[in-house]
Amino acid sequence: MQNLGDTFGQVMRAIWANKLRSFLTMFGIAWGVGSMLLLISVGEGFRSGQHKELASVGNDVIMMWGGTIPAVPSQHTGMRPYNLTVGDESAMRASGSFREVMGLIRRSDIKQQSQYQSAGGSVMGTEPNYPAVRFLPMSVGRFLTDGDLRDRRRVVVLGQKSAELLFPGRPAVGETVLLNGTGFQVVGVAAKTGHGNDDGWNQQIYIPVTTMLEMFPIKGENIPQDALSSIQYQPRVRGENESAKSMARSIIAARHGFSPDDPESFEEWDTIKSDQMVGKIFTAMDIFLGGVGIVTLALGAVGIVNIMLVSVSERTREIGLRKAIGATKRSILMQFFLEALLLTGVSGLIGIGGSALFMYLISAAIGGKGVEGFDPPRLVPWSAALALISLSVSGILAGLYPASKAAALEPVEALRRE
Repeated sequence: MQNLGDTFGQVMRAIWANKLRSFLTMFGIAWGVGSMLLLISVGEGFRSGQHKELASVGNDVIMMWGGTIPAVPSQHTGMRPYNLTVGDESAMRASGSFREVMGLIRRSDIKQQSQYQSAGGSVMGTEPNYPAVRFLPMSVGRFLTDGDLRDRRRVVVLGQKSAELLFPGRPAVGETVLLNGTGFQVVGVAAKTGHGNDDGWNQQIYIPVTTMLEMFPIKGENIPQDALSSIQYQPRVRGENESAKSMARSIIAARHGFSPDDPESFEEWDTIKSDQMVGKIFTAMDIFLGGVGIVTLALGAVGIVNIMLVSVSERTREIGLRKAIGATKRSILMQFFLEALLLTGVSGLIGIGGSALFMYLISAAIGGKGVEGFDPPRLVPWSAALALISLSVSGILAGLYPASKAAALEPVEALRRE
């Protein structure tokens, strides 16, 4: 009876006797495994990056802007613009159909100056629930409060880049910023958001919307005194985004005198729908890439089966001789099983290791946090598990099927084979 060490030694000698054939088979499997894992990991990096980009915009937020409506109801000629107003926001909030509703005024023509420097980002007139609707973590100080709105206080929250520009190397909280010559006290500084060098959001500053309406309202012909740049809201639960949009359209249409069934009258962006669409796209991509990888693995498995069939065919007389001197069918099966499992297992681990190394190099090249819209690729556990299971099954079948046929022969019949 052979021990496992003797069997393993025979396996290694058999593989070494066919070095080139074994190498090519293992290379094909390693390449297939590595390619599959790398493609899926890149797809997951895009999925994660896009999800983070949308999450950095806000938490389940739907944005609505003013649009154009027919000058005459039910007619599509002579379109006229309309603006969203504070009254529209109040009506939406009073309906109780939304988790949060927030009005926003945005202007980019307001001069910002401190005693040290000036800056040129957007000025946002907003409400205390802005961080609940949009993503805006605070670094220092506080955000706007209900008291700031009620009393129309001249307070300001600076974006991270605005604070650096207006107060270089100095603390900003408690200092004064002039907006078109009027002093505003800095009560907070937001943390940095976004990736890379796009500092548009980080150069925004925030003041109470009531103060904005009083001092810097939207100007233009036929624009209401309480006009807003946009209304941004959240459905009560994430899955109710379509019904929330329908309710918002009905309220706005009723207040401005047009039909809510005309989609061209509304300008809106549903980040929930965008996130779901991104998820579907990358799920389809994962399925496609996974299918390509499985086909590649299947071709590698066919290579293993072929090499084992050839190996068994070449060694049928050896099998007959071993049986004639007392080798059991189990020991013969074990040798070929270990040979196939070793070929598939080692090549699979090489493929996994190679793909992991390549992912590390990509991550190091683009930075650990990735770039805008793309996270560093990382090994996806389910794809690695799929590769290992597929290789194990193919290795078992490749080793046992041809060897069982040869081991079932009588020693005299096996010795007669050419």
